[in-house]
Amino acid sequence: MSTIAAWFRLVRAGWIMTREGVIAALPGDQLYGMPKFGWRIARLLTRRGAKYQRRELRLSRAIDRLGPSYVKLGQFLATRPDVVGAEIAADLANLQDRMEKFPMAEAVEEIEASLGRPIDALFTSFEEPIAAASIAQVHPARVNRNGVEVPVAVKVTRPGVRQRFYADLESYFLAARMQERFMPSMRRLKPVEVTRGLAQTTKIEMDLRLEAAALSELGENTKSDPGFRVPWVDWERTGRDVITMEWIDGVKMNDVEGLLAAGHDLPKLAVTLIQSFLRHTLRDGFFHADMHPGNLFVEADGTIVAVDLGIAGRLGKKERRFLAEILYGFITRDYLRVAEVHFEAGYVPRTHDVNAFAQAIRAIGEPIHGQPAETISMARLLTLLFEVTELFDMETRTELVLLQKTMVVVEGVARTLDPTFNMWRAAEPVVGSWIRDNLGPKGMLDDLRDGLHAAAALARQAPEIAARTERLSREIDAMAENGLRFDDETARKIGQAEARHTRSGRIALWVIAALLAWIGWQIG
Repeated sequence: MSTIAAWFRLVRAGWIMTREGVIAALPGDQLYGMPKFGWRIARLLTRRGAKYQRRELRLSRAIDRLGPSYVKLGQFLATRPDVVGAEIAADLANLQDRMEKFPMAEAVEEIEASLGRPIDALFTSFEEPIAAASIAQVHPARVNRNGVEVPVAVKVTRPGVRQRFYADLESYFLAARMQERFMPSMRRLKPVEVTRGLAQTTKIEMDLRLEAAALSELGENTKSDPGFRVPWVDWERTGRDVITMEWIDGVKMNDVEGLLAAGHDLPKLAVTLIQSFLRHTLRDGFFHADMHPGNLFVEADGTIVAVDLGIAGRLGKKERRFLAEILYGFITRDYLRVAEVHFEAGYVPRTHDVNAFAQAIRAIGEPIHGQPAETISMARLLTLLFEVTELFDMETRTELVLLQKTMVVVEGVARTLDPTFNMWRAAEPVVGSWIRDNLGPKGMLDDLRDGLHAAAALARQAPEIAARTERLSREIDAMAENGLRFDDETARKIGQAEARHTRSGRIALWVIAALLAWIGWQIG
C-alpha cells in the first residue's frame, strides 16, 4: 500500500507543478525522447495565468500548494546547483520559507510534551509566535536565568511535520529511482544518493537538540573571534521539539538602510563576515551553511550574530587543505599545482592526464588575472572549477558543493554591504595564515604527529586484525572447498524480496497506465 500511496503523492505533485508551469519553465530544448515529450505535454497543461509569470513565482506558488515537505525539498536543492543547475538553484534560494503560524495552544502542547513540564514552570512569560517556517515557529518568551529575568527566543516544531515529511519522502525516493532507471544522463548526479542526503539533513533539522549542539559547538569555536558570535542555548528548556536560545536585539543584515541609520561601518562588516566564514571553514572545518542575510544580525557594537543553525557544513583536514591549495594556486598562477591537488585528493581519476587537466584550470585562472581584484568572485571561481572538473569525471562532493553554495551567499551579502568589496584582500590574512601554519614546516610536523598517532593505534589493534585475517582465510578456504551456501531463512527472505519487487513493478505499470489515460482524457 505504501508504494501505491507514494505513486499517488508523486502524481499529485507532478500535476500541481505542471499546472503551475514549473515543468514548462525548465529548459526543455535540452531534453530528448520521452522526457521531451513529457515537457511538451506539460506546456499544454499549464494553467493560463501561470504562463506569464516568472519561474521563481511559479516555483513559489507550486511549493506553497504542496506544503512544508516541499519547502524543505526546495531549500535542500538550492544547496545542490550541481544537480538542478545554477539558475534553478538561485530561484530556489530566493523562495521565502514563510508558512502559516499554527495555534499557540498547539505550540504549548508540543513544548510540554517535549520537556515534561508545564509551560508556567518553564517560562515567566510566553507570547504569540512572531514568525513561522516549514519546520518550526518562533515565540518570544522570558526566563529566570541566574536570578535575572532575560528575554529568549523559543523555537517549536510544527505539529505533524515529521509524519508528513516521511510520507512525502517515499515519493521522493520513487522519483529518484525512476530517474536513475529511465534517464541515463541523470545517473552521474546520483539522484537516489541526493535524496538520502535530503532525508538525513531534514531528520537532523527536525531534532532541535542537534541544532542546539551545533550552536554550542560554533559558539565554542568562535568565543575569541573578533566581531562574530552565535546565541547561547538554554539547555534546561531544550528538547527534541523545542530549543530555547538567547534573544538577539540587532539590525538584520538585509536592512542596509537600518544598518546605516544605526551608524555601522558597512565595508568593515563585509570584511568581518568573510573572514569569520573563512576561519570557521579552514580553521575549524565546521561552518554555518545557511548564512543568508535574514539569519544575520548586527548588534549595537558592530558584532555579527548568526542564528538558525539548522544546516551546517563540515570539511575534513584533507578537504580544507584542498581548498586552501586551490585558492593559493590560483593566486600564484600555479595551475599545475592546482591540478595535482585534485589528483592527490582522489577527486579526479588517475586515468586522466594531469597536464591536460592543468590546461583546463588555466582557462579559468588566466582571465581572472586581467581583472581588477574587486570584480573577482571567489564563489564564481569555485563554480567554474566544478564545471571544468565535470569534464574530467570528478565525482560530486556534497561537502564541497555545500561550501561553494554558502560562499556564493556570503560573498553576495558582503558585496551588498560594499559594492567595491575586494574578496581577495579580505581573505588573504585568514587564508595566508592557514597556509603558513598547515602547508609549511609546522604543518609537516603536525602531519608527522598525526601519522605517529595512527601508527600507534594500528599497533594496538594488530592482534585483533591478525585474528580476523586468520578467521577470514579459513572461511574462504571452506567456501572454495564446499561452495557458497545459504541457510533456509536466507533463501526464504530472498524469495520474498523478489516477489515484492515483481508485485510493485506490476502496480507501477498500472498506475502509469491510469495516469496516461487520465492525461489523455484531460487533453481531449
